[in-house]
Amino acid sequence: MSLAADAAQPTSDVPMIRRREVVVPGAWPDGTLPLLARLYAARGAHTPELALPRLGSLHAPELLSGIDGAVQLLATAIAADKRIVVVGDFDCDGATACAVGVRGLRMLGARHVAHAVPNRMVHGYGLSPALVEELALLQPDLLVTVDHGIACHAGVAAAKAKGWQVLVTDHHLPGPQLPPADVIVDPNLHEDAFPSKSLAGVGVIFYVLLALRRHLREAAVFADGKGPDLATLLDLVAVGTVADLVALDANNRALVSAGLRRLRAGQGCIGLNALIEASGRDAARLTATDIGFALGPRLNAAGRLEDMALGIALLLTEDPAQARDIAQTLEQINAERRAVQQTMTDDAEKAVARVVLDDDGQRPIAAVLFDAEWHPGVVGLVASRMKDRLHRPVVAFAPAEPGGQALRGSARSIPGLHIRDALALVDAQQPGLIERFGGHAMAAGMSLPHAHLASFHAAFAAAVHQMLDPVMLQQQILSDGELGSDEFDHRHADALRLAGPWGQGFPEPLFDGHFEVTNWRVLKERHLKLELRRPGVAGLINAIQFGGWTGNAPARNVHLAYRLACDDYRGGTAIQLIVEHCSAA
Repeated sequence: MSLAADAAQPTSDVPMIRRREVVVPGAWPDGTLPLLARLYAARGAHTPELALPRLGSLHAPELLSGIDGAVQLLATAIAADKRIVVVGDFDCDGATACAVGVRGLRMLGARHVAHAVPNRMVHGYGLSPALVEELALLQPDLLVTVDHGIACHAGVAAAKAKGWQVLVTDHHLPGPQLPPADVIVDPNLHEDAFPSKSLAGVGVIFYVLLALRRHLREAAVFADGKGPDLATLLDLVAVGTVADLVALDANNRALVSAGLRRLRAGQGCIGLNALIEASGRDAARLTATDIGFALGPRLNAAGRLEDMALGIALLLTEDPAQARDIAQTLEQINAERRAVQQTMTDDAEKAVARVVLDDDGQRPIAAVLFDAEWHPGVVGLVASRMKDRLHRPVVAFAPAEPGGQALRGSARSIPGLHIRDALALVDAQQPGLIERFGGHAMAAGMSLPHAHLASFHAAFAAAVHQMLDPVMLQQQILSDGELGSDEFDHRHADALRLAGPWGQGFPEPLFDGHFEVTNWRVLKERHLKLELRRPGVAGLINAIQFGGWTGNAPARNVHLAYRLACDDYRGGTAIQLIVEHCSAA
């Protein structure tokens, strides 16, 4: 195991709790909980229309550059009965986008639609020349990439050399040159006027299908004059959008809310319903948090350790028995993924404690982690965990193949540093150091030879120094303030659970306050279970801090940052606090 880090920066190890500015909410209907109105207003949504956007408020598909060309390409292919192959990606967004593309095109009249997805260990990322060679067996006329393609120059060129048409639908940031596709639809193209730059890959292909349906309606293709109800695909759109951690702006919240309503009503596709059952969640009370922590990881596990073809098969099957079997297989793969992740994270924690932190407990401005025994499918999870641990940008690398010299890395960032831009700066200053890279503001992936690792670390640390304001190195916990004494109840906890949807860019409510610890115990050697007292609140309040046991007893009086939640384990009207931070008061 090796770990590289630059000189430490003088910042406190203790997060600072900062309360959000109080914003006066606008007019809300009678009966609305004041707490919800306050929380929405603090997130810039002052009215019900802004807080709870509906599908009718979605941005028009016509605003996406390339959308007309995409529609013409697809409409012509459908009319000519051409063979279309939807090429997905090996994460949850790519899998759901692939399922939406296949299902949607078939609904709109395409009779010859197949799908393919790269195997992480065999083909690498996206539409590669190696994958193109295998796709030749399907004899495609048109390839449609979903959730990738904008950086797949060689793969697109290989497909074009075979005489195939290529439609790229993606949401990743483009490089200085675009691939030689026939049409590209990506809201992050430089000239694109689409207002929401946060569409996930699954959202982009959904928008393409909306535009295609409108074109086919105007061409009087549908016997009923309307065509299929594409809203039936919104369960998949919701899962992919939440799992990919894109910002939940108003447009994405409208998509996710509609998808959650379908899932809660039992109207999700057979595969997602089976996955919900396998994860032990209650479909009727499903939340965006459940997608992020239960459904998404189970789908992602297939692409991380096995083959995402299994996850896509789950999302496309119409056989309930097959869906249950695949969901149980994904449950087992996810358990294996958690075990691998825990081992790798433990290794990283030891290295951080031994090498990165000095006698004063200072943290580096950036860290680069590598271990020859790590699995490339899990390095993103390790980078994310270490980013949270250090509150610093982190890149984690593993061999692309066991014993190989090619490395695959995942980067995770903190607010204030656009991680893809940092990699672009490294690439501009030292061309050829990184073989290829791509990503978003907070997450990115890359590949490079093992021989370049030390040079990459130095260049990456220099780029972070150049781009990151040192003020951002102090970790802050943003709180929604105190809960009123009359708000510690099941009614408010349940309202918070079903509100939102909360997620990236529209954070789940977090409160802070002072409590007396009347009792505590350790659960499973890692978690801290507390009984609390607060003036004005009748009885004791149960709380739990996952991973909160440090070996030292909590103080008698504590300052907590916490979430208010229903205690489903005890049932009834029981509540508990989910503690995110605990310090002596």
